[in-house]
Amino acid sequence: MKLYPSISKDLIELPQAFPIIISQSVGVNPTFQRLHWHMALEINYILKGSGYYLINGSRYDFQQGDIVLIRSNDLHRAFEAEDLVMNVIMFDSAYLALEQRYDAELLIPFRETGLRFDNVLDRSHPMLALLGEIISDMAVEFERKEPHFEVVVRARLMQFLAFVNRYFSKNNETGTPYARGMETIRGVLHDIEADISYPWTLKELAEAAHLSPSRFSTLFVQVVGTSPMDYLIQLRLSHAAHLLESSDKKIIEVAAECGFRNLSNFNRLFKQHVGKLPSELRE
Repeated sequence: MKLYPSISKDLIELPQAFPIIISQSVGVNPTFQRLHWHMALEINYILKGSGYYLINGSRYDFQQGDIVLIRSNDLHRAFEAEDLVMNVIMFDSAYLALEQRYDAELLIPFRETGLRFDNVLDRSHPMLALLGEIISDMAVEFERKEPHFEVVVRARLMQFLAFVNRYFSKNNETGTPYARGMETIRGVLHDIEADISYPWTLKELAEAAHLSPSRFSTLFVQVVGTSPMDYLIQLRLSHAAHLLESSDKKIIEVAAECGFRNLSNFNRLFKQHVGKLPSELRE
């Protein structure tokens, strides 16, 4: 994906502990009127009216009921034709990194936009209405913020992406270089998960994939949505949270079992990714 150094990146401030924002836009606000790009992934559901997007120099018309996907780093600009109202979802690709242990293709609709998937999903497809309902449910949950709304929003987002994968892919061929690359990463993921406490290095993981460290890192980010080392940290922290809630092990024992040799570093990373200190989660 191309970056645009001459055009300032939009600083989308996503909450650290729950990196997703769902809002409703009436008309086209000044942020969307200019050419811009950002790291967050974006989903637009057109509730009313019509308009069009310019995305990387191509025009995409949209109307009521349409769903638009915009990747990280896509240079884009929105235009209103008539009475435009839409739900806008912004989220961090790393938000669903752990879920990709079970479905490595979860974010493929964004990574292969323009190849296997269109920016504007096929409006003639009978499943499009269901996707709109899922987005509307997410918006309601996000606005009301009732207990456990984060879990519901996350589950709806995974369901949305799974259905886009299932019903809107234009090419389900296997054996492509990308598919072979995914199988390579799947093998490495299995190795990591089999021994998360091992002090893995980028060089060791790349050697397991029979790739150079730079090529391996690029392929890993394409498939998983985050770097190998970031993914390993997320996996360790997820297991640590499980141990803290399901066992009586001391925090220092949990940290060691999950591959953290330094307790202060474990506390810092846990707070950063989970939003609470290990001691606070246990309480």
